[in-house]
This record gives sequence, C-alpha cells and structure tokens, in this order.
Amino acid sequence: MSQPLVEIRSLTRVFRRDSIEVTALQDVDLDIPSGDFLALMGPSGSGKSTLLNILAGLDSPTAGTVRVGDHQVEALDEDALAEWRNLHVGFVFQTFNLIPVLTAFENVELPLLLTHLSKAERREHALTALKLVGLSDRVHHYPRQLSGGQEQRVAIARAIVTDPDIILADEPTGDLDARSAEDVLRLLKQLNEEFGKTIVMVTHDPRAAHFARHERHLDKAVLLPPGVTQLPDVTP
Repeated sequence: MSQPLVEIRSLTRVFRRDSIEVTALQDVDLDIPSGDFLALMGPSGSGKSTLLNILAGLDSPTAGTVRVGDHQVEALDEDALAEWRNLHVGFVFQTFNLIPVLTAFENVELPLLLTHLSKAERREHALTALKLVGLSDRVHHYPRQLSGGQEQRVAIARAIVTDPDIILADEPTGDLDARSAEDVLRLLKQLNEEFGKTIVMVTHDPRAAHFARHERHLDKAVLLPPGVTQLPDVTP
C-alpha cells in the first residue's frame, strides 16, 4: 500500500497564556492520501484551523510529528520551512489576503519571485493559473476592481501557481455569497478531480463539505473517527 502524502502522529498543540493552558489539539493521528479532498469540520474552537496551520508550517506542534511528502515539517528550521512552504503548500484564506496595490497577475506571480524561474517562465505560469480559474480577462485588474468570488479565484490561482503538493483552504467560502461560494467549491473540486490536487479544507458549512471526498470532525481538540461528528455527552 502506498505511503500517504500526509502522516500526522500524536499531534498535540497547547497554548499557554500566563498560567493558563489551553489544549487546541490532543493526540491527533491522521493519514491523508495523495489526491484526496478532505473537509475538516467542527464547532468554533475545536482545533480545525490550528491543525491546518500546523500542516502549513505556520504553527508548530507542542508534541507529535507531521510529515508531508518527503518533509518532516516540525523538524525544519525557519529558513527551510519558508522555502518548503513556498514550493510545496498552497494556502487559501477566508479573507483572500491579496495585496491591494498589485494586479491579479502580480498577486499570482508573487510566490514565483522566490523561485529560480525566469521572468518569462513566471509570466507563463501565472497566466496559466489565472486561465485555469477562469480569470484570463482580469489579469490587469486590482483586487478592488474584482468581486469577492473573483478575489478568491485569484487567491486560488496564487495557491496553485507553484504546483504545490497540497492545497490548504481555511473557510474559503466564509466571506462569499451563496453563488460565489458554490463557484469556488466547484473550482476546488475540479482541481482535485481533474488535476489530482490534494486538498484539505476547513469549513463549518455542511454544504461546502459535500464537495469534498471525505469528512472528518474535530470536537474539543480531538479528531473523531470517520463517521462520528461529535464527542458523546457525558453530562450526568
């Protein structure tokens, strides 16, 4: 059986503030096969975004291990982590995180500036990514000239422009109207089904989760078994 793209073992994340400790993740074990589209669900504060941030190398575990592809993420130093993240991870945020003074093309090209590609190669890659998300006619538009759905499409183009191993999407439809949200989810599904992209999406919306291949739920820092949506109520 082939090795999963993502292998998480005994992952724990504890936040400390003064004398108070808050456990965001507790002994999480998770395998994600290459080509999967996984929806992580759960109530606010359940640990979904913390798990995604650790997967992206944006946060560090208190204990446990995280392997993505050939890289042991928690063992990388800051420089190696930044390089790995830029080349191997595409991140899609709820609030788009586009730079307002850059055009759609320039926002998408941004991750490529840290590679060894030539200017012509960067242009080709960025235009291809924008075409893939259906924005060939918005290349020179600034974020303020785009709808919310179009901004998120630019953000997705930026996430895929380096051909990453994994796309991490944190509530990617949270700031969108219903129609734009569905367009973005269909695009993510297309990237998964037609281009084999591995996607992990945090969402609280069951309608969004239906676009994924699999769902897993977190509750009170615990990753529940497949098919289980919440911890049992132990209230007497």
